Amino acid sequence: MNQPGDSYEYDNGAAPTCAVEGGVSAPVPLEGIRGKLTCKAPLAPYTWFKTGGPADWLFEPADLDDLKTFLERLGGEIPVMALGLGSNMIVRDGGVPGVVVRLGKAFAGVAITGENEITCGGGASGILVASTARDNGIAGVEFLRGIPGTVGGFVRMNGGAYGREVADVLLDCAVILPEGSFVTLTAAELDYGYRHSALPDGAIVVSARFRGHPGDPAEIGAEMDRIAAAREASQPLRTKTGGSTFKNPEGHKAWELVDRAGCRGLTLGGAQVSEKHTNFLINTGTATSADIEGLGEMVRDKVYAATGVSLEWEIQRVGRP
Repeated sequence: MNQPGDSYEYDNGAAPTCAVEGGVSAPVPLEGIRGKLTCKAPLAPYTWFKTGGPADWLFEPADLDDLKTFLERLGGEIPVMALGLGSNMIVRDGGVPGVVVRLGKAFAGVAITGENEITCGGGASGILVASTARDNGIAGVEFLRGIPGTVGGFVRMNGGAYGREVADVLLDCAVILPEGSFVTLTAAELDYGYRHSALPDGAIVVSARFRGHPGDPAEIGAEMDRIAAAREASQPLRTKTGGSTFKNPEGHKAWELVDRAGCRGLTLGGAQVSEKHTNFLINTGTATSADIEGLGEMVRDKVYAATGVSLEWEIQRVGRP
């Protein structure tokens, strides 16, 4: 029987099982699989909030073929969730059922593959995408410098900042569905809305193609610097936070509604509404995920009572309470 935190390199032909209270027991055929599987893997170190319970299983694939084979063997019978930088996510204290897939270096590349066209791995950071575009004189994706996270998360949630969003620049993306099938989806097929796409639950974005336009590298770099400076000045970047907590309701800014409701600095346990930017929640050092999510619900209640506006969560909340 595997123990919490045990890791398994898929090279010995054995099929481990992981007994998880309230979760799944997941025997996985190992022959030919080259990635690493961890039983009851702590996820808090992989999230910006640094809170939350373990994954029943954490799989770190060696490459695309390895991921496809692994998911084919799961056969869609076990829940699957992709994990990027953990920047816009609350992992609940009871942990995440099924398999969490974390894309590593094999999925973090960025390359110029056509005229003003950038192909990025699902695990590539927004900073790397924007910097590669700058170095090659491609403008239009500078805004990705201002979004913490990876391409997979941007594509799923139609990430945006500073007046631009992924729907403006995405050509298409390569996706592996939970049962292992491989598909390519265009921006139109993703049916983008505000911080929303039609990407199925459990689907993993392994790469994406973005289209920019010709630009001067110096001007592109200056815009990226402006975005970085604006984030530093207005957001609590040097704390344990999770990015923007609530979506901006139509005609409103979420932070203004939170401020109007008197929530600046509000606390619950070790969680706090940022005094620097009220649409950010902070782990002051002792918070649980329940503290953070509970504080968010308190804020929603107070905003509704004060303004009649019902805030919607932007941060993804996953796992068991």
